[in-house]
Amino acid sequence: MTSTSLVKSNNQQVSSPAWRLTPGYSADSGSDVESVHILLGRFLTDRNSADPLTEKELFSTDGQFEWGYAQPLEKVITSESDLNFLAQNPSLFRNAITIIEPWEHVGHNDLEEEVRASKNVAFMAQKIADCDSILLPVWSTGTLDLDKVVPLISSSMAIVLEGGNPSVHNADEWTQPNCSRDDMFALVEKLLLSRSPRSAPAIFICVSHQLAAECHVRLLRRAVKEVFQTEQLKRDEGGETLDSLKAACEKIKSVGENLKIVKRDGRIVANGWYDDNFAVILNEEKEVGDRILLPYKTPNRKDSVIPLELLNTHEVMADELEGVIDDAILRYENDINIAMFHADEVNEEAVLFANWAYMTLHNAIVPHRYTVAASPLSWLLQMPYAVEILASTEADGEILTECSCTCINYKDFETRKIRRSFTCQFHPELLSDLRDIGKRSAPSYAELKKSDGMRLLARLLYEGMQE
Repeated sequence: MTSTSLVKSNNQQVSSPAWRLTPGYSADSGSDVESVHILLGRFLTDRNSADPLTEKELFSTDGQFEWGYAQPLEKVITSESDLNFLAQNPSLFRNAITIIEPWEHVGHNDLEEEVRASKNVAFMAQKIADCDSILLPVWSTGTLDLDKVVPLISSSMAIVLEGGNPSVHNADEWTQPNCSRDDMFALVEKLLLSRSPRSAPAIFICVSHQLAAECHVRLLRRAVKEVFQTEQLKRDEGGETLDSLKAACEKIKSVGENLKIVKRDGRIVANGWYDDNFAVILNEEKEVGDRILLPYKTPNRKDSVIPLELLNTHEVMADELEGVIDDAILRYENDINIAMFHADEVNEEAVLFANWAYMTLHNAIVPHRYTVAASPLSWLLQMPYAVEILASTEADGEILTECSCTCINYKDFETRKIRRSFTCQFHPELLSDLRDIGKRSAPSYAELKKSDGMRLLARLLYEGMQE
């Protein structure tokens, strides 16, 4: 296996650890997209089979497992020059997953340890599939040049956006000087618009799940605003295209402005889509520890104040499209115990609204897509087709988080094929002790096989890589 020191664009030599230029760490032959996919599939086949990879220690010789300290965690983007180097070596991105940290840790566990959960993602991927990871800690580096960053990381096998400690609905908590809340909104919005037939699936975890929910609403508000500001489109004979788009946006605007967010105890916590708490709010109670994951059920129409059109649209869409997490619960596994580690939650009403609004806009575009494609509104073609709520969490017979994970669906206008990204309020990469790998001992392949969370994360990677 080749081990070569990275040379930045300014010709300064990077000190140890050297960046591997051959993908893979455990297998003598290296790894690639196909081998990673096969090994992920093998991991998911059952809960008892032996590790097909040769046993190789992933901790350093002095017992460390830290980003930037030693291989296999050496690939950390710390500057623009690192990004430029990776751009010159595209196979490194192509044969790895990219992990983005919005914050330096995801919170403190009961031992008062800071939990850097990104290491768990990297360990799992390397251990079960010899899949390398590249870390972009935007809390430290900033989001860099998004027009360069997003196309590069979208060429990865997958993008995992980790959790973080601040609240999405409170800008004052985003105190890292290099990456503000607005910077994260810009990054997530661009990622939501980058899911193409040749791009990586994204998995948004915890606070990134919340960022995605907020950005759905922001993208829809932007779409409505730009459509209303457009006076005419070239080759739009008789203004039929623009009339159709404006009619759809008028409906979206009306529902968005009048939709209330109502909690289980009857409190109204947000009025309309301009409210800071419309997409994300403090949960009724903090969820920490193992929870049971249940397939999502649409609220009873007689008891719900959510507009009937939003409920019906979600049910029709969920029946039309194939799930992953709900299938994992119903077909592949029994009860799924998952690690929760959060105080905020995504509002169920906001996601049901985003799903209905996306589908409303998509359907309005379909008969006029050729005109839209050649106009300043062409970016609308990159928006999701639908957002499905897949599961909720339960404790002691009570639903605690209605929207615990979602599937973001993208529908190709010509082929009708569906591509997917996923969001999880829970932490599938954390084991029940809520410790990051490095502070706890390295789990064995057998231990990972028995972890519901690790299996679910592996399934999301496995399914997403096929699209």
